[in-house]
Amino acid sequence: MSTRRPASSVRWLNPDEERAWRAFLRVMVAVRTGTARDLAAIGLSEPDYEVLSTLSERPDHTSTLGEQADKMGWSRSRLSRHATRMEARGLLRREPDPTDGRGCLLVLTAHGLDTLDNAAPAHVESVRHHFIDRLTPEDLIAVEQIARRLQETPDRRRSTTRRAG
Repeated sequence: MSTRRPASSVRWLNPDEERAWRAFLRVMVAVRTGTARDLAAIGLSEPDYEVLSTLSERPDHTSTLGEQADKMGWSRSRLSRHATRMEARGLLRREPDPTDGRGCLLVLTAHGLDTLDNAAPAHVESVRHHFIDRLTPEDLIAVEQIARRLQETPDRRRSTTRRAG
């Protein structure tokens, strides 16, 4: 059984919508490419930085593999493979999860925290260069509002729209 909808029932993008969609994609690629290149210059990948920074914000610099994978939008197996590479570099260590016999905890090491502390100023400068400093305060508010709207579930968005209208 085909899951494709007939072309006649598709709500095709109008020219304004298509321009907005393509502009959004170009912005995402440009910002992520720039910040990834800047992180690579200091020996880290974007996922490395995400893992290090989020672990640094957690109590005891520790998170379950599952929580970390959910936060990053990754599968557990993908994060597990990445954590193995980070562990080999001494950036984190794994410990058994006392609440889940099959799971593990990711723990930021002192070397990982030092690496993050050294990388953070360059990363913030990169984010400023490729994103923040190119926008007005009003633009930043609009980006935040758009992000909140896109994170809502479609059902919640419809009920919010009805109440507002």
